[in-house]
Order: sequence, then structure tokens, then C-alpha cells
Amino acid sequence: MTESMISKQERQEARFVRKASGTSAGYLRRMEELGNMPDALTPFLDILRRVYVDMENPLADYQQPLVGTYCVMAPQVLIYAADAIPVKLCSGSYTAFSVGDDIFPRDACPLVKAVAGFEQMELMPVYRDCSAMVVPITCDCKKKIVEMLSRTHDVWPMQVPAGREDTDIDWYVSELYALAEKLEQITGKPITWDTMAEGMNLVGKAKYELSRYMDIKKRTPYLMWGTHTLSVMNAASYMRVDVWTSCMHTLNQEMEERMTAGRKVTSRQRPRILLTGSPVIFPNMKVPLLIEEMGGILAADETCMGERGMSDPAVVVDESFDGMIRALANQTIRPCSCPTFVNNTERIYRLRQMIKDYQIQGVIYHVLRGCLVYDYEYRMTEEEMGKLGIPIIRLESDYNEEDVEQLRIRIEAFIELIKLSGFHGDNSSAP
Repeated sequence: MTESMISKQERQEARFVRKASGTSAGYLRRMEELGNMPDALTPFLDILRRVYVDMENPLADYQQPLVGTYCVMAPQVLIYAADAIPVKLCSGSYTAFSVGDDIFPRDACPLVKAVAGFEQMELMPVYRDCSAMVVPITCDCKKKIVEMLSRTHDVWPMQVPAGREDTDIDWYVSELYALAEKLEQITGKPITWDTMAEGMNLVGKAKYELSRYMDIKKRTPYLMWGTHTLSVMNAASYMRVDVWTSCMHTLNQEMEERMTAGRKVTSRQRPRILLTGSPVIFPNMKVPLLIEEMGGILAADETCMGERGMSDPAVVVDESFDGMIRALANQTIRPCSCPTFVNNTERIYRLRQMIKDYQIQGVIYHVLRGCLVYDYEYRMTEEEMGKLGIPIIRLESDYNEEDVEQLRIRIEAFIELIKLSGFHGDNSSAP
């Protein structure tokens, strides 16, 4: 490679870093400008800043291999049991998406294009430092991610069953055993009954703190902006689970103090919105930000990068090693509302429950352009919301800022519609 070619590449890389960092910093700034931010939120925002603005790997100091994952169906417990650290590598970067747009077909989902963009530029430390990557096959685009990543990384595809019957669980159990063997090869550490129990304990504590947080939000939905909640869940992608748990414990303490003092992020009565559909991944925070900038409150989300991504802990009935693996398989597959499953009535059950628990007054169904599995389920969700008398709107977006004004207009009109159709204020129970 000639000196001029090297110089050109360096300039391209500098522009990429400058643009990616600037966009991420801008969204962090808008999140902070929402106001009334809990002090305990700072560590989560700092993690996102280190990864996306400073282009650092916050997990680099740990003497453990990093295993990249591309779906919540890659079980954290098993990776921790092998003495490794899972890192979620799905991204919402607009800059990486623009690079990946030249690599993947036009109609491929932006998440996949962003992943391709980071791989192409080789500038993101959390990608570069992974010893291996695990890709659950939940859609056709995930299959092509495996093909692309395999050129430069040790990549393990996991076949996800289309159903939740006992035979499907048996199939997934075999996938977990195969993954366990590969993880042992990477770390050189055996996965035993004791390490599985330790992994379940680590992840279980994190899920307990999240359940505390969700319970507080149900009782008093105005204690923290929903956009901030999504930042907490996104930061979990780049934090070791015990560190995230400790930070969540501190946040919960502050939330409880706020609840006792009656301190809310806004004194205005706002329509309570539930966000569902395609995942919201930092820095692509335009939809949640617009919801709250336009007069709503994001009271809850039903997405895989939000609260659903850390569902109930595994319940071990048979205390043998095989029983623990099966408990992990059941916990991953049976309650999951991902549209990859043939029969997804679980989603409707979950949405109905969340509407009741969070006193939801409107639903925004977010679809990333090209994400067919989520788009397909909109009609079913719309019909169910009609039965419940809950307004719903479908928003399709991409990883760019060209559609922000259009989204702003539609979200503002939707919130006004809720107000005009009998909006009532905060009727949550007193703390």
C-alpha cells in the first residue's frame, strides 16, 4: 500500500471516528437535557460515552476473555460459567450503518448494516477485543452476519427453535451443550455444576435489581424518564454483570428515596406510552427521545434491548448439571416474546399485562426498516389494542436522522390524540 493510500485511509478513519463520536455525544447531551436526572444514572451514561464517544473498551481491564453476542438468546449464564464476559455487539450507530449500507443489500435491516460497518472499519475496541462471537439465528440477516464475521472472527451460530414445545427445548439444550464445549475451548476453563451455579447467581442478582426497579416504576411511573431507563439497559451490554447489578442497586435506592419524597421528573400530567417492536439500541435513541420531548412519558418498553432482555431468572427443578442446562433453556425460550417463534401469543399476553401494570394509555410500535419479523406482528398487535381500546401507531425508521422531523410530527400528533380521547393524569397508587 502506497503512502498516499495509507494517508487516505487514515483520513477516512478519522472522519468515521469524528462523525460516530459526535452523533453519540449529541444523543447523550439530549438525554441529559431531559432534566431531573438521578445521580445514580451517571455510571450508565459514562459507559455509553466510553464505548461510543471515546471509542474505548470498558471491559479491557478484566483478565477474562470477551465473548460477543448478537441476541439475548445467547445465554449470559453459560458465558460467565466459562469464566468469560459476554458483550452485546448489536449497535444503533448511524455512522457504522452508512458504511454497512454499501456492504449489505438495500432492504437489509439497519442493525445488521451497523454491525457490518463497525467490522469493516475495525475501529471499535469492543468488537476487536472479542475472543469469539455467538450469533443466535433469529432471522435471515443473522445468518449473513455469521458469514461476514467468520472471515475475521471465531463465530458460533446458535440454531433457535421455531416453537416452544418439549421437543424444541430438547433441541435448544443440545445447542447449549455444544456452546458450552466451545466456550471451554476458548477460556480453557471447564463449565461445572459449581460454575453454572455461580453464573446463575450472578445473573439472578442482576434480574432481581431490575425487578425492583420495574416494581417502583409501576407504582410511580414519573420517577425517571423512560429514555434514561433504556440507557441503563443499553449500558448493560458493556458492563460486567456484577458491576451493573451494583450500579442498579444504587439507582434503586435513589428511586425509592425519590418516591418517598414525591420527587418526579415532571410535574405535568403526560400520556403514558409503551414502546414495543424492534429494539432501540444506542445511539439510535430518536424515538424514545421524541416521545418525551413531545409531551409523553415512556412508561415501559417491550423490546429485547429493554426490560425483556433480562426476563425472569432460570428456575432449577432438577439440581443436576443437566437440570441446570434445561432450566436455562426453558428460561430462554418459553417466556420469550421474540417474533422469531411461529406462535407468538406470548407477546400479546405480555403486552396486555404491561398495559395493566404500567397504566398505559398509548402504544408505539417501532419497526426498523427491513425488520420483517417485527413488522409482520404489527397487525396482530393492532387488533389486540383495538379490543382494549388502546391507541396504537406504527413508526418505521432507519439509522439516520433524515426522518426525525417526520417522526416528530407523527409522535406529537399521536400524543395529542391520546389527550383529546379522554387522557387522564397520574392515577398511580401513592407511595
